[in-house]
Amino acid sequence: MELSLVRYAWHTAEPVHAVLYYAPETQAATAPLGLPGRWMWYFGCRAAPLGAIGAAAATSVFYHLAPAMVSRSVPVLWDHATPHDFLRARLAAMDAALRRLAGPVLGAPGLVRAAELATAAATVVDGAGGRPLGAANAALPVPDEPHLALWQALTTLREYRGDGHVAVLAGQEIEPCAAHVLAAASGRSPRSDAEKYHKWTEGQWSGAFGELVRRGWLREDGTLTAAGADVRERIEKDTDRLAARPYRALGRARTEELVACVRPFADLVMTAGAVPVPNPVGFDWPPRR
Repeated sequence: MELSLVRYAWHTAEPVHAVLYYAPETQAATAPLGLPGRWMWYFGCRAAPLGAIGAAAATSVFYHLAPAMVSRSVPVLWDHATPHDFLRARLAAMDAALRRLAGPVLGAPGLVRAAELATAAATVVDGAGGRPLGAANAALPVPDEPHLALWQALTTLREYRGDGHVAVLAGQEIEPCAAHVLAAASGRSPRSDAEKYHKWTEGQWSGAFGELVRRGWLREDGTLTAAGADVRERIEKDTDRLAARPYRALGRARTEELVACVRPFADLVMTAGAVPVPNPVGFDWPPRR
């Protein structure tokens, strides 16, 4: 399985998953839970497959988020709603959002086929060692509606990929804020997103910047050195490699088919402006092979 196809599959599918974070339907579905904190809906919807985890576990799993941001929501959010409440709310939100964004194609043969293929790939993730978010999502029941089955499977595959990405960063001894500094220097995602969505402070950013300069990966002007560019490329290639297993199981031809079937659905999401570009995740749109 070519790693370029693995990355292309992620870039193509990510908009469908990412609707969860930007759709007004998510706020509407979680509002009845009475959450007192602004970001509790986010942590509840993402962490719910893991159960009512505490702050230490959540900080570890959500590697890219500032610890202070995590601890403001976890574990107090579980005092207001159970993981089951969040799982039910996020599916309700995605049902409403995807019907709004792509209603005419929800029953189309291509989308039904995409759901079948993505679900088959996601089955490989079930019980995967060292992939907490991927494995937890893979263990959830498959929704009956094809568009929800597709969303759940694509979510499983992207969380599996994210778990691998965290493992790569940890293996390179790149601390969370430093990962954002590197990404910003390479043009993958802007610094403003790391501050707005991940809540890293000026002091934390400056400290991570200085550490990367000392390691020889950044220049004082914020540009990547040759060594830094090499590290960034290795991070992405290693992430692709660790994300490849479900697609290898699916096979090259069926992976190509999956991408082709998901693309029109993702196009509708992006044409509607439902997910911004650039974005804190750093995926390209249109996706590049």
